Amino acid sequence: MRCAIVPPYLLARIAAGAEEQHRPVVAQAARRALAETDAVHFRRQSVQPFRGQDFGAAPRSPRRTIFDAESTETLPGIPVRREGDPPEGDPAVDEAYDGLGSVYDLLLAEYGRDSVDGGGMPLLATVHYGEEYDNAFWDGERMVFGDGDGEVFRRFTVSLSVIGHEVGHGVTQHAAELRYEGQSGAVNESLSDVFGALVEQHRLRQEASAASWLIGAGLFLEQVNGVALRSMVAPGTAYDDPLLGADPQPAHMADYVHTDEDDGGVHINSGIPNRAFSLAAVAIGGYAWEGTGAAWYDALTSGALPRDCDFATFAAATVSAASGRWGRASAEREAILDAWRTVGVEPA
Repeated sequence: MRCAIVPPYLLARIAAGAEEQHRPVVAQAARRALAETDAVHFRRQSVQPFRGQDFGAAPRSPRRTIFDAESTETLPGIPVRREGDPPEGDPAVDEAYDGLGSVYDLLLAEYGRDSVDGGGMPLLATVHYGEEYDNAFWDGERMVFGDGDGEVFRRFTVSLSVIGHEVGHGVTQHAAELRYEGQSGAVNESLSDVFGALVEQHRLRQEASAASWLIGAGLFLEQVNGVALRSMVAPGTAYDDPLLGADPQPAHMADYVHTDEDDGGVHINSGIPNRAFSLAAVAIGGYAWEGTGAAWYDALTSGALPRDCDFATFAAATVSAASGRWGRASAEREAILDAWRTVGVEPA
């Protein structure tokens, strides 16, 4: 499936609630985004995962191009800013450009990864997609950002964690072939939230204990009773609004949501591994990209994750990665193991 930041269950709730509240702009925007999410499938099977890094001596730097869809749904749109160009003056264009640079900086500086695929893949993004489009997504080749409906959502480039989340889908696409459904799909979504949080913290040089652990902070307009799309450290608390309803994410396996919707609950149940990551990061202390982030990255790029990787299997991979980095008796390994057990996941 095309990987989008706003889950279908939230769009459906907004569409229905906006109809009841006689807010046609919001209802139509949510329905359009929902219809496209349901109809468009992203070409995951055609992309071969990247299993190694052989950079040679060539200097590495991002190769960004930002396109403008001019409120159409035609991709990629018109190129408006390329690598090295000065700011365009359009906030969406410049936020996308700067955000992609921040993602690239994290990947290269902390993990030695040259772009999304590890081999210098150009970073492409399209802004001003659709009319009042209430979403952002990764389509297998590029990031695509809507401008929001102006009543519930702002433009989606306003949140660096959203940009990091969508690029994170690209990294996962090239590093592993996780099936986008059930627990493996929830691992996929959680990994993107991890990248979103790490990119934001890396830009701010923020330690784990000082981080908000919010994904999509700033997207909601002031009249919405919510702080973000998701809270990694406290799943289920990101919003509680008459239009949006209450955040349905569980924080523990005891509350795991069994559903056929949302590809088997990939956005809902990602709250469980999200909480494990943030708990371990805070327990380890310091910068999360150096602790849990490193272990999660090692697990993702190990080449050993099965397509149907469930929570227990991924937990075991992170514990193994921690052992490889810091040793079996390390405090980091114990913090990661304890975090998984705290959310009700026993590493397989």
